[in-house]
Formats: sequence, structure tokens, C-alpha cells
Amino acid sequence: MEPQLELTVADGVATVVISNPAKRNAMTAGMWRALPGLLAELATDDSVRALVLTGEGPTFCAGADISSLREPGEAPQALAVQAEDALASFPKPTLAAVRGYCVGGGCQLAAACDLRFAEDDALFGVTPAKLGIVYPASTTRRLVSLVGPATAKYLLFSGELIDTERALRTGLVDEVLPKGELGKRVAEFTRIIASRSQLTQAAAKEFATGRTDRDAHWEKQARAGGDTAEGVAAFLERRAPRFTWSV
Repeated sequence: MEPQLELTVADGVATVVISNPAKRNAMTAGMWRALPGLLAELATDDSVRALVLTGEGPTFCAGADISSLREPGEAPQALAVQAEDALASFPKPTLAAVRGYCVGGGCQLAAACDLRFAEDDALFGVTPAKLGIVYPASTTRRLVSLVGPATAKYLLFSGELIDTERALRTGLVDEVLPKGELGKRVAEFTRIIASRSQLTQAAAKEFATGRTDRDAHWEKQARAGGDTAEGVAAFLERRAPRFTWSV
């Protein structure tokens, strides 16, 4: 089977599966190139309220397909950064569901998601120092914002892998699940996300990235969108809210 990104959409949740099992789901140039377009389509799909990124089988993603580093054409690193930035700017909540190795470009993609849930035997690594590659400033800053400068330097300087205990302690991972329970927990959590106000989520995503110039915009959206009135009414009537605002 050719390396590819597989997509399913169910119950408001889009699941993108990194599928290249012969190489531990390493990302080829074609896969990096395909991700931004796929995300752009999902961003405008009103039926999609959240996105899960995961890998086929027991591995999340072992990074970039190293053989692609010698291929002519667009620089593989530039393609990886474009894909990572598209994922980070996706306007709806994103979650990386991690099993096994999450290394190099795979860790870039996981870090670009809003949240990361992992099975307890997962391993994380940021490995450019093993190849003499310079990580771009945007990628490095994103890692620092998650784990702090000291841990980011540890990962970048050494290329060493860390386990989920350290990943959880440093903020690289948000939840760690026993083996076999990740899928159930991700499904449960994304159902919760899909039931909440997209208005709240979209504004929170912008503010969390440091934007300080959109308060008036989001106040206007809140007044006109109807989610606030619906949320208050549902609370007072003791029923589940029916939020309608969409990205």
C-alpha cells in the first residue's frame, strides 16, 4: 500500500491517520504536501467540530522519511513546516493520539496539535541533531511554549527519546492512558469537545496563541452568534445546549 493520509469523519470528529506502516508511519514528501490541503477542506466543513491525528497500528509517526531528504524538488523541511503550521492554525480543536514512537517530524505534528493523549509506552524524541538539521524558529518556539526552554534544549541538543512520564511532567503530553485504552478515551473526549461551543473554542485558540487584537471581534461574534443565549437558556432549563455557531 502506498504511503498516505487516511481520513474518516464520524459524529463531528475528523480522524486523519498517518499510514506508512512499512516505515513506522514516516512522512513522505507527498504526505507532507497533502496535509495542508486536507486540513483546509476540513476547516470549512461544518460537520467537523474536532480533529484527531494518529498513526496506523502501534506507531504514531517515526518522523520524515529520510530517503526523501535526497529527492529533488521542494525542500522536505519546508514541506514539513508548511504542514505543521497548517495544523497549528487549524481553527477547530485538534488532538494527537499517540502510540509507540512519536519522533522527529512526528513530534512536530503532535506538538502542533492543541492536545496530546498517549499510551503509557509511547516514546517522544526531537532528533535534528542526529542529522545535522537546523529546526526552524517557528518549530523551536512551539516546542519551547509546550515544554519550556530547558526541556526543549535537552531534546534538541541530544536527540534522546523520553518516556510518557517525563513527557507528561514537562507538558509535552496532556494525558497518559494504559495500553489499549487510548482509543476509548480519545473517542470520549472528542465527543465532549464536539458538544461544546465552537465560538468559545475558536476564540480560546486565538487567545492562547497570544493574539491581543481580536477582543472586539469575538465580543461581536458572541452577541450575534446565539451561543451565549443558548448556553444560558439550556443551563436554566436543565437541558443539553444546542450550539449553532460555526467557524
